[in-house]
Amino acid sequence: MNKLSPILKSLLFPFSLLYGLIVSVRNLLFDFNILPSTEFKIPIISVGNITVGGTGKTPHIEYLITLLKDDYKIATLSRGYKRKSKGYILADEASTSYQIGDEPMQIKRKFPDILVSVDKKRVNGVKNLLQSEHGTDLAAVLLDDAFQHRSIKAGLSILLIDYNRPITQDYIMPYGRLRESAGEKDRANIIIVSKSPENMTPIDRRIIVKELDLLPFQSLYFTSLDYGNLEPVFRDNAINIINEDWDKDNFSIILVTGIANPKPLREYLENFSDLVEELKFPDHYSFGTKDIDLIHSKFEHLKGENKIIVTTEKDATRFYDMDINHESIKKHLFYIPLRIKFLNEDKSKFDVQIMNYVQKNKRSSNLHNIKTDSI
Repeated sequence: MNKLSPILKSLLFPFSLLYGLIVSVRNLLFDFNILPSTEFKIPIISVGNITVGGTGKTPHIEYLITLLKDDYKIATLSRGYKRKSKGYILADEASTSYQIGDEPMQIKRKFPDILVSVDKKRVNGVKNLLQSEHGTDLAAVLLDDAFQHRSIKAGLSILLIDYNRPITQDYIMPYGRLRESAGEKDRANIIIVSKSPENMTPIDRRIIVKELDLLPFQSLYFTSLDYGNLEPVFRDNAINIINEDWDKDNFSIILVTGIANPKPLREYLENFSDLVEELKFPDHYSFGTKDIDLIHSKFEHLKGENKIIVTTEKDATRFYDMDINHESIKKHLFYIPLRIKFLNEDKSKFDVQIMNYVQKNKRSSNLHNIKTDSI
């Protein structure tokens, strides 16, 4: 919940009612086919949320890519939030975060052999993918942040819910953090409770299952965040860092983030250093020269025998594309990859559900029979 004063919250509540009414009417128009949803003759998996702020969409998209890429030709399609371009773009080796956005750029750098595309109009984006030279081999499209984008009817819809911000205890924005009512979760085929504690007890799990009150066709899974090893942003310039040789009491870190919620990463870094200073910027922030100068100044005045700058993998994509003049930043700038980990037996069940969906619905399958007026 937002930490607002009671007076301000009471003033925002009527706006939440109005916004909620508008969103509910829009959803009803889609439910009754007054507003059209396009279906395609190809497996389409949507990954999204109904909460403002990060729920871990990109790591979950990357997990799906890793799961599918060895057996199928796949593509990702996202809006490309805060990119400086317009229309449909299929990323290539020359693409930058300014052209396609930071999250698609992160995916393209990590998985250069898959198709990464952006288009604000998702229907147009899928049409362009299918009509491209790669279209005949394409086996599935992963839609990023598309739970509200109902102009496409995904064959499999995955809804992410942050364990720390239960949607059943939240409200429509701006009073709360929900983009639409918690009841819209019923549109999802799969619900994943992300950022769950690894030591979640069976009773905690049962409480969440009861609160969500799933429909018979819905599957529920739990994932936690898993931080990888430090990686240099500028590999050719970076110092050689061996974490085991650096003691916690003489190891200093500046954490630079442009994400919705950097708190978990800061808490993780505090396991390795007694001195973690932080520079927080807005989500998807576009760093400029003055910001680089500020980071450099902060780094130069940082105490400790050994010190580095740490950022997120998403933020690193924007630093890649910058002309940074300070060599000390290039030498000491690292990022931490973020992965997801399924709890208990969820991984095998989830993998089977995804693979079965793609296999049964790929275009070469006789079982596939989806109507579309486009492809």
